Amino acid sequence: MPADRMPVDGPYRIYVDALPAGVTLDLSHYLTSVLLNLASAAEEDGEGLLAELVHIAECARSAAHQGIDSHAAHERDERVADLLAEVADDGRVPVYGVQVLRLADRLLSLGALKSVPAQQDRRAS
Repeated sequence: MPADRMPVDGPYRIYVDALPAGVTLDLSHYLTSVLLNLASAAEEDGEGLLAELVHIAECARSAAHQGIDSHAAHERDERVADLLAEVADDGRVPVYGVQVLRLADRLLSLGALKSVPAQQDRRAS
């Protein structure tokens, strides 16, 4: 594994890989922590957590029919934000010190504009 593939090694590892037209950010280390926090919350109050998740799903389904500015959409967003605050540090992945620069360098090196094969074909016509 190339050393620069993991520009961030803590508190959560972030891997960056090239795609033909961009990059992927591998946040599996962070997501593992989120799932472990959800499992812990389920162990503490499984019925309450399940009820909250079901209510979020119901709000999401209603919001899909009612629109993005509906009461259901706002309630869904508020409940999701509350759950993220509880189990996922508000959904934020911290990056500190020199790791910020390593991440930026990796993204810049892989994210430089690249020709996608379909774009090359159109230019040749």
